[in-house]
Amino acid sequence: MLKIEELVHNFVNTNCDFDKEIVLTNFFHSDWEADILLINNSGISHEIEIKLSKSDFKNDFKKFYTNRKSGEKFLKHDKIGCGDYICNAFSFLLPMGMIDHQDIPQHCGIIEFYHDEDNWETTFYKVREPKMIHEDSYWKLCDKDYFLRNLARNLLIKKFELKGKKEELIFKNFYEINNKK
Repeated sequence: MLKIEELVHNFVNTNCDFDKEIVLTNFFHSDWEADILLINNSGISHEIEIKLSKSDFKNDFKKFYTNRKSGEKFLKHDKIGCGDYICNAFSFLLPMGMIDHQDIPQHCGIIEFYHDEDNWETTFYKVREPKMIHEDSYWKLCDKDYFLRNLARNLLIKKFELKGKKEELIFKNFYEINNKK
């Protein structure tokens, strides 16, 4: 069975141009994690959400955002559909035929895949292009300097995690709250 990391690897390596866009996976932005986030040279962003089961797909429509100032709650796809969202476009990446296309909101793009287990090949089909949610650049809505610092910190943490799996390392946790008096 195809693992999600293998699916992401196949999609990114066959559908993304690393010279023309920033490609991030499992990247936290807004109030949730983007499975794949693409940002082109013009700052136009596209979130791609992977769903491998019908129940996982349905649960995506139960996710909500809480406004920090008012405490008011908004469903994720209501927020995306009305344009109050950091990304310019949003798509679902789904196994071929898993979800009836009429059950997917019109603002969402649809990318389906077929995985041939015999040849270990995955083919992707763009069924519906996503609608532009808004025209603002990702960098107009997100502090680019903070984004880069956060990205560099995450890369450093991942490096230490990988290195730590091969050899024993002892690191002081600088982020732990010390309640000793």
